[in-house]
Amino acid sequence: MAQKGVQLDRETFCCSICLDLLKDPVTTPCGHNYCMDCIKSHFDGEDCKYIYSCPQCRKMFTRRPVLLKNTILEDLVEMLKKTGLQAAPADHCYAGAEDVACDVCTGRKLKAHKSCLQCLASFCEKHLQPHYESETFKKHKLVEPSKKLQENVCSRHDEVMKIFCRTDQQLICSLCLMDEHKGHDTVSAAAERAERQRELEGSRQTIQQRIQDREKDVKLLQQQAEAINLSADKAVEDSEKIFTELIHLMEKRSSDVKQQVRSQQKSEVSRVRELQEKLEQEITELKRKDAELKKLSHTEDHNQFLHNYPSLSPLSQSTSSIHICPLSCFEDVTAAVSEVRDKLQDVLREKWTNVSLTGTEVDVLLPQPEPKTRAGFLKYSREITLDPNTVNTHLLLSEGNRTATFMGEQQSYSSHPDRFTDWEQVLSRESLTGRWYWEVEMRGGVYVAVAYRNISRAGESDECRFGLNDKSWALECINNSYTFWYNKVQTPVSGPESSRVGVYLDHSAGILSFYSVSETMTLLRRVQTTFTQPLYAGLRVYGFHGFYEASAELCKLK
Repeated sequence: MAQKGVQLDRETFCCSICLDLLKDPVTTPCGHNYCMDCIKSHFDGEDCKYIYSCPQCRKMFTRRPVLLKNTILEDLVEMLKKTGLQAAPADHCYAGAEDVACDVCTGRKLKAHKSCLQCLASFCEKHLQPHYESETFKKHKLVEPSKKLQENVCSRHDEVMKIFCRTDQQLICSLCLMDEHKGHDTVSAAAERAERQRELEGSRQTIQQRIQDREKDVKLLQQQAEAINLSADKAVEDSEKIFTELIHLMEKRSSDVKQQVRSQQKSEVSRVRELQEKLEQEITELKRKDAELKKLSHTEDHNQFLHNYPSLSPLSQSTSSIHICPLSCFEDVTAAVSEVRDKLQDVLREKWTNVSLTGTEVDVLLPQPEPKTRAGFLKYSREITLDPNTVNTHLLLSEGNRTATFMGEQQSYSSHPDRFTDWEQVLSRESLTGRWYWEVEMRGGVYVAVAYRNISRAGESDECRFGLNDKSWALECINNSYTFWYNKVQTPVSGPESSRVGVYLDHSAGILSFYSVSETMTLLRRVQTTFTQPLYAGLRVYGFHGFYEASAELCKLK
């Protein structure tokens, strides 16, 4: 209890400017006490010589206040000094080279507790009190201590920058807005921060999803390695049993087969482990990037967020999800050796037939770059046909269900729950996973699309139309112009005139690309996303402005 009383006395008899025991204490008209030299230096440093303020309560004076010597405080301070008590804070409270210092403290400065974005200054706990006590200062925005407050000030006009110019992608002040940025697309820094924050959260979600995918892949690889080991061990065991029957004649060959199996086992497990290490490295990098984005997302200072956001390194290309075929690496070894046993006598009389391993390699699909030439794309071309059960009654299918033609009169199709009832659309029979490439020859108004199978079919709502929901992606081609549609957002696309569009899909990598195909291939639009279901090729064919000759053909590619 005694110690608590001493601490109270220390705070009572300290100067709020130098935070030391009062020296020559004087009192201002508002009743606050300071060292004479401290308060004089404060008044001398006021920018305007006609207005003075109290550092503690911020009361304004139109004339320089008269300072009255406080003899009672002076006597009490002397008594405190004689007791050996010191009011200086502990060393760990002082600002070091790496700390943000209080802008109000004189002499040896204390660490700042908060920075104010309105005052553009940092304050220790004591000098921060007016921001908690004064109604005016309570409205100020306080953030964690920052050494970069001056970066919030316009270098030309010495004014706080609270506006973001989207035209020039930079922060500006209100005077800049009236000058060189007049007429530009501008919003408040807070509004731009909110939009960038949403982008950042989207990036984090993508990273987190990729981490989950990679962790699943690592688990699959671990299971594959275990299966390889089990299969190899069983093959060796079976081979040894068979060769025991012919031990005198087949000892050497038994050893050879065993060595081949082990060699293949080692090679396959090594390949799996190598890919596993790559995926684990990617997971580590993604987690590091996620931590970096998380730290940036928690930045309270909008300007600092916008300063640092463009410097973020882009995400590296994701490793495609792996696909593992059913294991059949070593089963054929047992069959081959059994056959050797049955035909051993004949073989020994003539010549030895080498027993070779017929196992397949572990089928792990590594990420493949998108082809650069049409010949490269054609490697992934496979025949696609249209599903009569999905076709709208205003479309006529022909050419082996590869061509859809818009018809003014309705066609007589039987009722089916998969049919598009109102939009002139049709889906493919084939589900698309892995890598695919196809081309569409067009006439009139055509949407070239891909969609999930669970896209709505009945009615004319946006949930049924290609490109107006989150279950389909579509490129509208009409009058030699292009528009990309996804989830009701339309994006104009420029490209050369062509009646043929090529579509490249890498389902596991989440890549969907549309190309204009003529003598050369020109990229029109590329989508990078995560496909959660198998996709189906889609066509919408419609007449417009009295012109009804519209058709789309899924081309046969050599």
